Amino acid sequence: MSSPIEPELAIPFTVVEPSDQTVPLVFNAPHAGAVYPQSFVDGARLDPLALRRSEDAYVDALFAGMGALGAPMLVARFPRAYLDVNREPYELDPRMFDGRLPPYANTRSLRVAGGLGTIPRIVGDGQEIYPGKLPVAEAMRRIEWLYKPYHRALRQIVMRTQRRFGSVLLVDCHSMPSSSVTRDENSRADIVIGDRFGTSCAAATSDRVAQSFERLGYRVARNRPYAGGFITEHYGEPAAGRHALQVEINRSLYMDERTMQRTEGFARLACDITEVFSLIAATACTDLTERRLAAE
Repeated sequence: MSSPIEPELAIPFTVVEPSDQTVPLVFNAPHAGAVYPQSFVDGARLDPLALRRSEDAYVDALFAGMGALGAPMLVARFPRAYLDVNREPYELDPRMFDGRLPPYANTRSLRVAGGLGTIPRIVGDGQEIYPGKLPVAEAMRRIEWLYKPYHRALRQIVMRTQRRFGSVLLVDCHSMPSSSVTRDENSRADIVIGDRFGTSCAAATSDRVAQSFERLGYRVARNRPYAGGFITEHYGEPAAGRHALQVEINRSLYMDERTMQRTEGFARLACDITEVFSLIAATACTDLTERRLAAE
């Protein structure tokens, strides 16, 4: 059955599978999508470069080495400005739509109030995306044909991994604008590790990831300003053997935030990310299993 969605998004996401999954790690890049439907671009009030301000540009490429470590990775192809899978399925702003939203829609969350619901109203620097209201049916279409299949695929990969190894660590891969973490020189961070303040991932695993980045010379913060979104919160169940960790990377380390072009720092950062998670992968089977048994 063909998807009633823009032709550019006939393949809405990709699953990069290793030849053999040898570690209980799963990687996810929900905001790296850079395939912008022409109808979306034509209907926006912003130019194409401005639309990219919400994009976690090149994050999938930074984590491209995860396949060689024996871990799968799910990557969205659709852009975050079009649909955000790191939200509840119906986290919608009624001011954006012409028509009545379904009664089960969450219209009062802080993310909706900020313009960053499932169908975002603004891009990352606060600019409005649309010149007018969207039909409610358009929101439902994107959710049915992009959001729901994406989460089905992610859950299948996570559960498959847990069945094989007993436990699983989901690493949600993001980037952050430098402006969000550089206002105060004393709290400036290169990497922010989010585990919902210890509720989505075992603290020892979060510690190991943070310390591995710090040993390579990166400044690491924990849970501030990013503790983790919908994916980290809803896929992380440490007591059940499912751990979820969000990794936010300062974009100034690897790209020109004005032009959205990679810089010379990209190659070094990609190598360092691979080194960090090769260390995590080497101990993950033992660490996660021990923590699951301790929680029983």
